[in-house]
Amino acid sequence: MPNTSAGRKHAAGSGNVGGGGGGGDQSDGGSGQKSQQRSKVARVPDDIDKKGQIKRLKDVEISIPIVYGTMSFWLGKKATEYNSHRWTVYIRGATNEDLSSVVKRAVFQLHPSFDNPTRIVESAPFEVSESGWGEFEIAITLFFHSDVCDRQLELYHQLKLYPEEESGAQSTKKPVVVETYDEIVFSDPSEAFVARIQNHPIAIVPRLPTGLTLPPGPIENSSEKKRGDTKDHPFSQWFMNFSEADELLKLAAARQQVQAHIVKLRRQLSMIDGPPQQVKAPSGQ
Repeated sequence: MPNTSAGRKHAAGSGNVGGGGGGGDQSDGGSGQKSQQRSKVARVPDDIDKKGQIKRLKDVEISIPIVYGTMSFWLGKKATEYNSHRWTVYIRGATNEDLSSVVKRAVFQLHPSFDNPTRIVESAPFEVSESGWGEFEIAITLFFHSDVCDRQLELYHQLKLYPEEESGAQSTKKPVVVETYDEIVFSDPSEAFVARIQNHPIAIVPRLPTGLTLPPGPIENSSEKKRGDTKDHPFSQWFMNFSEADELLKLAAARQQVQAHIVKLRRQLSMIDGPPQQVKAPSGQ
């Protein structure tokens, strides 16, 4: 497979995504890299809503946190010139919850050198595994259930096989992981969607207007819901943590480091300046 590398693209011109966009820059950082962003899916026009008699909640936004990325393993002694890595591209819930309640289908567009480069995944977990030697950009198209949105969302992710120089040599035991956190935002959602998703752990649902009565949501089978999550995924130990608690801990640790550095600098400055000189007031005046 040719070793190709393309610049990151953003969904544009189709009206699928407003604000946010599909990609996001990736920060350097050894065998694990992550970035964060927020994509807003364009709402269906009012005239279409009227024809379908879809009832919507005005000025309400539903957020679905997701993570998409790639994980690649070097094949070690089994590696050949044109088959050096085994890799997986995937999209998952940010807390490894099942995405099937929102996502109906995921389409992964691989490099054209692969057999059947357009891979369609109809159920969770939404992922594709392959092997090869070259890095390239993968397009991911998400299709949603009819009560969620009739527009698709385009995402783009750069497959990374080789670790950064500072992280050391390649290893068959430690994969190269690159992930992006995103929040898919649905504005003015349908009442049916909100009723179905409001108690689901995958969704961030705001406080709804007082007195609002939603249609009864479906009764989900807990065993079926668990089949689509990624909590027991073989790669779960390598998944990155994008939870708010994790970010708050990192911010607190960084703040402590800054404060300790400030104290150290003040001590060094006081040693350079020496002890403060006492000024004696003139006597007899």
